[in-house]
Amino acid sequence: MDYVNTDALVSTEWLAAHLEDEAVVVVDASFFVPGGTAPAREQYTAGHIPNALFFDINDIADRDAAQDHTVPSSAVFSVKVGALGIDNQTHVIAYDAMGGGCAAARVWWMFRAYCHTNVSVLDGGLTKWNAENRALETLVPMPTPKPFIAGTEALDRVRSKNDIKGNIEQKDYQVVDARSAGRFKGTDPEPKAGLRSGHIPGSLNLPFGSLFNPDTKTFKSASELKSSFDAAGANLAKPMTTTCGSGVTACTVALGAYLLGKDDVAIYDGSWVDWGSDPDTPIATLQDHRSI
Repeated sequence: MDYVNTDALVSTEWLAAHLEDEAVVVVDASFFVPGGTAPAREQYTAGHIPNALFFDINDIADRDAAQDHTVPSSAVFSVKVGALGIDNQTHVIAYDAMGGGCAAARVWWMFRAYCHTNVSVLDGGLTKWNAENRALETLVPMPTPKPFIAGTEALDRVRSKNDIKGNIEQKDYQVVDARSAGRFKGTDPEPKAGLRSGHIPGSLNLPFGSLFNPDTKTFKSASELKSSFDAAGANLAKPMTTTCGSGVTACTVALGAYLLGKDDVAIYDGSWVDWGSDPDTPIATLQDHRSI
């Protein structure tokens, strides 16, 4: 069984051969929990893939929102992305320090949500690139700004807290949680202080890390990905919204679903930071749903 949508990933070999391609813009979308973009930017400064630009998901965001890296308006996204030298013809390649599990998949999802489908994630990310002893550089490129016009689809791909509350009873779509099994069950503490433990009632658990090969951080084969979704009880033929700690690794699960042919996954923006910090939201702490 092969991937249905092969456009979502490029290999390290492909990227090495296209680093000088003017139609390609490479962005480093690393993001760490805890720490956010600050240690990721330090890592970028110390050494990044040649010609790569740093994509700060906390800056290319709605800066007025209560949560970090909230999806920005189309106007903000257009200006910020255009400043990176990206236009509507650019093939954007996003990578991070964990194959797509930091924020490369988030960048991939945002571009697609704004109707720019010419975007891919570097399979294996910086982990595989470094393991192959490929070149890094410390020079920070100075891009020439270009006009980028974002589409208006994003709002259809973003769920709010009220949407998720209503869905608990209505069950219009599956909610798939990308956090670890311990956090989902409520047996492990949240990395962000002040959050309750547990999960959204009725949600399913598919830890994002289970989608990667542990050594290379490349995505597992299509058949293995399908087995992971099946084991979590997630039906790829039905509507799906993914969630996680803050809306980043939820996009990794959405990317895994896309590889298997599902291209309409929505994201609960804010995710557990939004849900777990609200004393009025219901929380389940017993493991009454399947988890892998």
